[in-house]
Amino acid sequence: MTTIDVVNAEDLSLSEVLALYSAVGWSAYTKDPHNLARALAGSSTLVAAHDRKTLVGLVRVISDGASICYLQDILVLPSHHRRGIGRALAERALEQYRHVRQKVLITDDEPQQKAFYEALGYTQTEEFQGGSVRAFVRFD
Repeated sequence: MTTIDVVNAEDLSLSEVLALYSAVGWSAYTKDPHNLARALAGSSTLVAAHDRKTLVGLVRVISDGASICYLQDILVLPSHHRRGIGRALAERALEQYRHVRQKVLITDDEPQQKAFYEALGYTQTEEFQGGSVRAFVRFD
């Protein structure tokens, strides 16, 4: 049975988090475990999914709690894809930000991800019909 809970960074085993990020191929995070630990600690909200005692999913949110909310990371162990875990994680993580107008995420350009985020109510910026929107990114 999968349980989904809001957690604190210190409630998570860094080795389990590293294994999860590694399983989904996010090596930019795993090459610097200390930096990942700092990112977890600095997150506004963390929501974890456990299957028994194994970490199978994680969401990180960064927010000022008033005007903007970034769905920073959402990842699910590949063996647990297509079980509703990703949706449950995102919904649980964002429930405390219902009053926040801007909800942003940046992700890779993969068709499955586009469909998933659209199912959560997100719109790709070039398809947004509510007025002119531009997104800028910088990766250093």
